[in-house]
Amino acid sequence: MALRDPAPKLTYEDYVLIPDDGKRHEIVDGEHYVTAAPFIRHQRLVMRLSLRLGVFIQDHGLGEILGAPTDVVLSRHDIVQPDLLFISNDRASIVEEKNIQGAPDLVIEILSERNRRLDEVIKRQAYERFGAREYWIFDPRRKNVQVWDRTAEGLRRRALLFAAAGDVLTTPMLPGLEIPLAKIFEE
Repeated sequence: MALRDPAPKLTYEDYVLIPDDGKRHEIVDGEHYVTAAPFIRHQRLVMRLSLRLGVFIQDHGLGEILGAPTDVVLSRHDIVQPDLLFISNDRASIVEEKNIQGAPDLVIEILSERNRRLDEVIKRQAYERFGAREYWIFDPRRKNVQVWDRTAEGLRRRALLFAAAGDVLTTPMLPGLEIPLAKIFEE
């Protein structure tokens, strides 16, 4: 009995052929993932974070912050669209006209029940594999953020911060940045 060949891994060439249907399409390890347009709570978080980060990054001349839909090509078989991403001036060369070629310095995702496994496991492993320096996962329902930092062993969770505890998000990558979670998750 002959064994069936596994399905071929999708590539960036396949990705660019996906029709624009208002959904987020990503390919991780050659597998296609589709998520529906985000809810309003998700978009509020994205806007609040992008405003705080954007002003800080611009005022300090540190690099560039971009939001979805921005294609991040980690490899031929890994194309993602993070909610927000930061690229430092030192790595500005990965920003091209059509997309980002490589892992951003900082990747930020906002969870929904529909994308929890994708963001917490599948994409986190991809960001780890391809060298993201930090990964923040915001959970609007629990009003917390997981902070993952790069170590010699890969991405490791440095902190789990909560709005209810009055926690303030900081990062050694952006010295002086302080994000009070209570303000970010404010209803």
